[in-house]
Amino acid sequence: MTHALSGALLGRLMTRAPDTAAQPRVWQAVLAGGLSAAFPDSDFVLGYVSDLAYLQGHRGVTHSVLLLPLWALLLAALMPRLLRARQAGWRAFYGVACGGIAIHILGDLITQFGTMILAPLSDRRFGWGTTFIIDLPLTGLLLAGLVVSALMPRSRLPSLAALLAMVAWVGVGALGKAEALDAARQHARDAGIEARSIDAIPRPASPFNWTAVIDDGERFHVAHINTRRQAVALASPEDGFLARLSSHYRPVTHAQWMVRARFGDADDAVFARRAWHAPDLAVFRWFAQFPVLESVVHIAGARCAAFRDLRFETPGRDGTPFRYGMCESPAGWQRVTLSGAGVAPPSR
Repeated sequence: MTHALSGALLGRLMTRAPDTAAQPRVWQAVLAGGLSAAFPDSDFVLGYVSDLAYLQGHRGVTHSVLLLPLWALLLAALMPRLLRARQAGWRAFYGVACGGIAIHILGDLITQFGTMILAPLSDRRFGWGTTFIIDLPLTGLLLAGLVVSALMPRSRLPSLAALLAMVAWVGVGALGKAEALDAARQHARDAGIEARSIDAIPRPASPFNWTAVIDDGERFHVAHINTRRQAVALASPEDGFLARLSSHYRPVTHAQWMVRARFGDADDAVFARRAWHAPDLAVFRWFAQFPVLESVVHIAGARCAAFRDLRFETPGRDGTPFRYGMCESPAGWQRVTLSGAGVAPPSR
């Protein structure tokens, strides 16, 4: 929805009241922008193929800046028929289609899921990681801009103001990330951790809620922090959902640093390493940014190692998506997808 709203608002900004019949009407441009901005996520159909097909292909070719002109041409050719604007022709919609796809790509880049903007030439995922994937204030700014635009149909100022406010809000998130990175660097220095990399994962409810991550090569040092909070937040069951969700993030001075071994303890590490490098786990190895061993269990005559990505381990959230495991039995290795209850028996 946020993508569609951003495209619709951009379509409003890019379109004046038509002077000739060859120009689209404002409402047609708004719809064209919304549809174009929603288009890249048409790759959701990969989920019907398999969960790994979705993991590997989502935010791929439909999100490519290299293919953007071609996708925009396709959409612009369809818009006159879809929006009953045959008199306008595809050229009248091409700029809006380009803008809609581009603002979708930008909207994905501010998250940390990763976007393959160079597909199909490269499967490298890019992401600035300034904003949680669901950001209600950002969506609210876009919706408010559209509502005010509807109340002031002759002016493009509301759409411009809303888009600028959206950029400013993302900037607030970037500031929060910089503060979280500084806190992680300071902890690494104080604790004598030789960090290979330091990152911060955006979290919901506030642009100052972060999961700071220090990678020393074998372990992840992790803390859930709020970079502006001065005291520990306490939430009761009677408090609202967002208040309870945000209460998990502590002030930097009260941060509780946890250590998560990439391959578990010594008893499990050898087996976990072998499972991690099994060929059938290649897609998850490529996708996971902060992979950790969740558990090693014996089930249905097989020994199984389960892995998760710390990016999706959100405090206060039930369940963690994108969890996979490898099971070894006398028949060899077999990949399994983890349910909320743990490792399911390998299918035969």
